[in-house]
Amino acid sequence: MIPALVFGAGAGAGLWLLLIWALPPRPALSARLAHISTRPADPPITAVSDAAWVTKWGRVFVPALRTLGLPVVKIENDLRVTGRGVDTHLASKALLALSGLLAPWLLQALLALGGLSLGLEVPLLAGLVLAALGFLVPDLDVRTKATRLRREFRDALSAFLDLVWITLAGGAGVESALGDAAAVGRGPAFDQIRRALHAAQLTRTTPWATLRRLGEELDITELSELAASISLAGTEGARVRASLAAKAQALRTHQVTDAEADAQAATERMAMPVALLFLGFLGFIAYPAVIQVLNGL
Repeated sequence: MIPALVFGAGAGAGLWLLLIWALPPRPALSARLAHISTRPADPPITAVSDAAWVTKWGRVFVPALRTLGLPVVKIENDLRVTGRGVDTHLASKALLALSGLLAPWLLQALLALGGLSLGLEVPLLAGLVLAALGFLVPDLDVRTKATRLRREFRDALSAFLDLVWITLAGGAGVESALGDAAAVGRGPAFDQIRRALHAAQLTRTTPWATLRRLGEELDITELSELAASISLAGTEGARVRASLAAKAQALRTHQVTDAEADAQAATERMAMPVALLFLGFLGFIAYPAVIQVLNGL
């Protein structure tokens, strides 16, 4: 009874996905009018890339997943940080889920060729579990990489603040200080900053406005705060050298705190194997005595 219900639900879900792909829902008239009347959003500063083979094999699932509201805002910000396209992410989720769903049945077919069988319940349950894991693994991978890249961006941002502060102390203007500091550094973070400053030149906007947009896209509050501080110097002539130096010092303090927390966590992880080894040694010593006591009963 349970396999029949699961197969029926799977067939219904498949037919529903095919129907959405063949006949996509039409937006309401109010939504179309609102889309026409609103000002088009500025193109994102961050550059993303899509894997051709993933989008080719999994693009049939992308509209249905977008209809479900995927990805969420947090994952979308993480995708911008990692430089991965949304379509690639959704297609990889669908392909991994489909692979996990079909893998137990392929194993069942191979065992059937050898005269063995696992029944219907085992591959069915294993397929559902593997499909759920395959659907969640890309999100976990993106979150892990985004966390690491944000930390590296903050490390580079502290060096960028020092360079800007030194250039301002030398008598340079705000825009020239930002450009010179970005031109010196190397790495993904400085590439993103240079891209934001170049976009400001092309669109004839202020560099602190594009830096603020970049901070919002990457979900890095320190960059948005930097843009707010620099805007005071660019629009009202405020002295921001002391503020930039304080922000750079705060970022370095945050880096040291994170390094100490990572070292403490690594120390705690190292204590577990030692404890297990000690318990095994105690069991090895106590084994003869326990066996003697049990034989004497």
